Amino acid sequence: MTATVAEILEIMENLAPACLAQQWDNVGLQVGDARWPVSVVRVALDATREVVQEAADGGGGLLITHHPLIFRPLKRIDLQSQQGALIARALAAKVAVFAAHTNLDAAVGGVNDILARRLGLEALAPLSAEGVEGCAAEAPGSGLGRVGRLAQPVELAALAADIRRRLGLAAVKICGDPRLMVERVAVCSGSGSGLMKDFFASGAQVYISGDLHYHDAMDAAAAGRGLIDVGHFASEFLVVETLARELRRRMAAVGICAEVRACAIEKDPFRLIF
Repeated sequence: MTATVAEILEIMENLAPACLAQQWDNVGLQVGDARWPVSVVRVALDATREVVQEAADGGGGLLITHHPLIFRPLKRIDLQSQQGALIARALAAKVAVFAAHTNLDAAVGGVNDILARRLGLEALAPLSAEGVEGCAAEAPGSGLGRVGRLAQPVELAALAADIRRRLGLAAVKICGDPRLMVERVAVCSGSGSGLMKDFFASGAQVYISGDLHYHDAMDAAAAGRGLIDVGHFASEFLVVETLARELRRRMAAVGICAEVRACAIEKDPFRLIF
């Protein structure tokens, strides 16, 4: 029996309940019809021109992204604009576009848990539960960011080098005394500047995230803490393959027949020049 968009979105709701999303966010079905048939589910970080084109050319019916294609309210759909052209291409090919953003960040087993475990952290707890309290009964342990412990204390410089290796990066940025001993670590996938106050309240010696600001670094240095900025893309892209694998498992468990593919064409828009 052919799967539908609605059936797969029900699985996504169990994975990352919409009530976990921040109020300012826009998650859920962005483009398309929940009744459309699905033979292939594609998972990506962003609905870029290349990603949408691949989904449209290959068919299949559903593109699941982390970052929303439609984030701010639309006043018009101008087919000459990049966003308008993407919407038109998806609709013409009958590819539904669905976003799981801050709800997937906050969910148990979501982006932050994946990042924290990739970095070797144990005894994880949410860094912030702000904005998800109303969903706590349905999803205990959810929240933005994570705080946890390393298996053993390590100097900040050595930790940064280990993280660079674990994430396959050419470089990371650090702030703080390279000899700072670190045992308790806070992380936030994506842009973590908004959780700096939670980092300071957590008792963690270092905060690992992306898009950290100059004044964040100044504040952390003044407090004798450390920061490691791994970049926005690197802190989130690792969810793509993991989410695709979990979708395959859950779909098979309930007898939903559709292929799930992790998008392999995305790249960090930033490049390092040495």
